Amino acid sequence: MKTSHVIIGMVLGTLAGLFCLTNAKAQTQEYDNDVTFAERNLSGPRLGVTYLPGSSSLAQKLRDKGIGTTISQFGWHFEYQVIPEGGGPSFVIQGIPLVGGVEYGTLIPSMTVAMGIRIPEGVEFGLGPNLILSDRGGMTSLVMSVGKSFNYGGVSIPLNFVFATNPDGNRFSIIFGYAISRAAK
Repeated sequence: MKTSHVIIGMVLGTLAGLFCLTNAKAQTQEYDNDVTFAERNLSGPRLGVTYLPGSSSLAQKLRDKGIGTTISQFGWHFEYQVIPEGGGPSFVIQGIPLVGGVEYGTLIPSMTVAMGIRIPEGVEFGLGPNLILSDRGGMTSLVMSVGKSFNYGGVSIPLNFVFATNPDGNRFSIIFGYAISRAAK
């Protein structure tokens, strides 16, 4: 079985378990018909590193251009979060433009749009499309992430582990940053 299938299975199993736990908790609470939500903007800078394991065609393409399989990432994280005021998980939509490869004298731009959930303890899961631009056009991938946001006096410090899968090769990333919590406009 391919590694990507095992990882996808693990992520989906974790999400199913989280859903069952959250759903069981929600069923024990009584809610009015009117649910109100708070909105927050947790945008902020992000940086990290991406690793391409093995001898995939994507890793070989990078080596042919003089780029290694460990690549820096710098960018900005745009996040919109909706929080049910009665408790429960937050719903998150994220846009993450990143530029990688600066240590190799090149720019590898990418964009990810992820949709996910964050439970009150700060653990978060996301899934969405990724687009990397190159001199040969665009390459798409499916991105799955899991992480935790640590909050210190209104400052959120997220740490995320990301897996991207594509027929040309898989990528693993660790991305972190900070955001100052502000109410959405």
